[in-house]
Amino acid sequence: QVPALLDSQIVQADGAALPVRRWLPDGTPRAVIVALHGFNDYSRAFDQPAAYLARRGIATYAYDQRGFGNAPHRGIWAGHDSMVTDAAAAVDLVRARHPGRPVFLAGESMGGAIALIAAAQGTLRADGLILVAPALRGRRYLGAIPRATLWLGARIIPWYPLTGRGLRIQASDNIPMLRALGSDPLIIKETRVDAIKGLVDAMDAAILSAFAVRIPSLVLYGARDELVPRKPTFDMIAALPAGIGHRPAVYRSGWHLLLRDLKAQ
Repeated sequence: QVPALLDSQIVQADGAALPVRRWLPDGTPRAVIVALHGFNDYSRAFDQPAAYLARRGIATYAYDQRGFGNAPHRGIWAGHDSMVTDAAAAVDLVRARHPGRPVFLAGESMGGAIALIAAAQGTLRADGLILVAPALRGRRYLGAIPRATLWLGARIIPWYPLTGRGLRIQASDNIPMLRALGSDPLIIKETRVDAIKGLVDAMDAAILSAFAVRIPSLVLYGARDELVPRKPTFDMIAALPAGIGHRPAVYRSGWHLLLRDLKAQ
């Protein structure tokens, strides 16, 4: 099956229908963004930044990745290879919809990891990457006990749901937004152990992909990020090839959900 961009869905080559949201400016856009949300989130994550960008002539298309939001097999990790294939197809479809316009692949957190892997594979026809607090907390940054616990849990109780309660990790200073996420039925609040293992696999692959990214990238990182530490982020930035046009931007008052922080603008 040929992938297709429909009014409310991106239909992938295997027939998977991924719900899509779009924010379009009046008239022809100056540029177009395909946006990938983070872990347990969905395409609505870009509502605030995409509306902001649309008023400035930039179009955004965001879709629910497999296993998230209203996409098929909610809560089941699809594998980062499938998600990378979906992202490359989405970029091709959006480029065809807006010929002659620059097209950028943006990824927040997990979406940033998927964007990195896609760019390194050499099949992504994007003009640039926007990596927003990319998820890079792979095994080398976890420590021996968490690595062993994950290995054991994924083999013995892969179906077991974890909530993250009690971790005392804050994702943003925008408390009303965080409360809204907590009451949003499409946000996944109980995560299977094997899905966490899949995310860690994706982060490992993203870290290893950095040296092969030959598409210019803008890497955004908040100094107050409590989910992704500085070391993996700056290790990734250091691994990006020189002479491509990669640009890091660190925000001293930024948290993990940079585009939805109180100072998001």
